[in-house]
Amino acid sequence: MAILPPATIGILGGGQLGRMTALAARAMGYGVQVLDPSAECAAKPVADRVIAARFDDASAAAELARSCKVVTLEIEQIGAAALAAVEGIVPLRPGASVLYIVQDRARQKEWLASQGFPIGPYAVVDDARSLAAAAASLGSSLFVKACEGGFDGRSQTRMDATSDPLASFELVGGRRSVAEQALSLELELSVLVARRPSGEALVYPPAVNHHENQILAWSSMPGTLPPGVAHQASVLALDIAHALSLEGILAVEMFLLQDGRLLVNELAPRPHNSFHATELACPTSQFEQLVRAACDLPLGAVEPVRPAAIVNLFGDLWLDGREPKFDAALTVPGTRLFLYGKGGARAGRKMGHIAALGDTAADALANARRAFSLL
Repeated sequence: MAILPPATIGILGGGQLGRMTALAARAMGYGVQVLDPSAECAAKPVADRVIAARFDDASAAAELARSCKVVTLEIEQIGAAALAAVEGIVPLRPGASVLYIVQDRARQKEWLASQGFPIGPYAVVDDARSLAAAAASLGSSLFVKACEGGFDGRSQTRMDATSDPLASFELVGGRRSVAEQALSLELELSVLVARRPSGEALVYPPAVNHHENQILAWSSMPGTLPPGVAHQASVLALDIAHALSLEGILAVEMFLLQDGRLLVNELAPRPHNSFHATELACPTSQFEQLVRAACDLPLGAVEPVRPAAIVNLFGDLWLDGREPKFDAALTVPGTRLFLYGKGGARAGRKMGHIAALGDTAADALANARRAFSLL
């Protein structure tokens, strides 16, 4: 049954993704309440209420649920007891069963493999000895990622033939991890699927992404891809969403290898950095789409009206007392500025992004990068 405005939507997580989801919900006439460990989270200025509590606080999660008609999320790492507390009161979309699969990288890979979805060679390691064994069997060039937590390059490290397994294992916190074989990539892409409880599902065209230091630097959509790859990626992402019985949105990160194979990298059942461009490119942004899916409303149009691209703004721009020249950046036609309202800029911390339109994806990216250069 559809949940209509002016109902209140709860969001687990009040970071930038929660902030932008809240803005979309408010534009549609919904109330918004947020649970986040920080009372001063990015979503605070646009939420009716912030419950400041840890993500494993079941009592706080139940308090949020009792004030809402439906609860969604902007971050995967929510405690199981908190998820169960929400589900005992109101619909949680996506549900705890989806979160259980994606919260642990090893469990996620095992599930993907069990469902027949293509993934790269990997090994689960729990100490330096097993990591050395993984390097011997998979090759010395590896990406090592902690199974739980960590994103934007955190709790991850790169190994090569000169790396010491003990030092590498300590760099991921000495925690159970997955060691992934480094692959010969043509490019990285992502696909976003929206699926509502009724089963209706839509797929956004793939975005092409570029990472620096394992953090997304820029993204463009619809991405420029070899013939047939966009369709193949869309079908793959849709099949994953149906297999999960997803209710909400799901970003599927993928690798296109130089030999033409398409592999799944990771799943994110929430708004995704690589689809921020939907706010300019598409009739329905990823944030509005999440609201629609969570509230069991008809899904919105996903085909881009014009190509768009984003460049992330990191805290490095503010270091040493500098002030970015936003007025200069906005002289580039077709650009928009998105700041997340975060205090405490630091190197590598996402503080916002610049988005731009263009006649082609390449033009849009050039415009966004030109605006970035003027900061």
